[in-house]
Amino acid sequence: MIVRNTDRVIIQGITGKQGTFWTQKMQDYGTQIVAGVNPKKPGITHCEVPVFASAKDTMAEVPFDVSVLFIPPLACKAAALDAIEAGCKKVAILTEHIPVHDVMYIMAAAKANDAQILGPNTAGQVTPGECFIGFMPAFEASIFKPGHIGVISRSGSLGTLICLNVVQAGYGESAFIGIGGDPVIGTTTLDALKALDTDEKTKAIVLVGEIGGSMEEQAAEYAQNMTKPIVSFIAGRSSPPGKKMGHAGAIVMGNKGTYESKRKALEAAGVNVLDSPSDVGTALKSMLNQC
Repeated sequence: MIVRNTDRVIIQGITGKQGTFWTQKMQDYGTQIVAGVNPKKPGITHCEVPVFASAKDTMAEVPFDVSVLFIPPLACKAAALDAIEAGCKKVAILTEHIPVHDVMYIMAAAKANDAQILGPNTAGQVTPGECFIGFMPAFEASIFKPGHIGVISRSGSLGTLICLNVVQAGYGESAFIGIGGDPVIGTTTLDALKALDTDEKTKAIVLVGEIGGSMEEQAAEYAQNMTKPIVSFIAGRSSPPGKKMGHAGAIVMGNKGTYESKRKALEAAGVNVLDSPSDVGTALKSMLNQC
């Protein structure tokens, strides 16, 4: 999922503290926010946009393309289904600690309605120079500036560090896609990789992964046939076996999802796997000079 400044965005949970703060940041940056949703406050104006009782009511009055959820965990299922059933094709769920069975229900509904889900537990998505959704610091020029490097990250904080290093190396980003760190998510590493592979602005890709799951291995199979250069950093190299480190999805069971298995798969696909995030600038310069 790559959001553009032409996309019409609504905020579900717009009147809350975080919803208000980040709505204003998104608006200031250029995100086209057209409405908000709060079932208890329909009819008011908040952050200079109308507020409706539901996404379905919003779609009937103010058509939109993207919904961003600033919603508590136990209310996320109903809010996401509201957006999906309203006809929204891009839904970003920022919330963490959503019950897994609720997430699975959301994913099934999205598949049935041909909708894309970003998250849960995503920091959002940034298209530098155009717009952003979520709570990434898109407005910090030292971290995000328009360019040609696509960045994929399960972690918002690690993704921010990588983007800082990309800019310090003299490059900019075409898009940042924060896929989220939960065990069950809508947009996988592979999905994000495919989106950047077909994006005309993206000339190279930085993939930030971590231990747990098999998303990086699945992405490696696709990367074998890509022509765009890819560099990667995998977090969790020194983590003890069987321990969850940070994200809910970052747990290794047996030999699956280990640092070694991910690095081996990516390197076999021609991906340059870095030992440190600080090496990203040097790696990009080397790979882009060879193109």
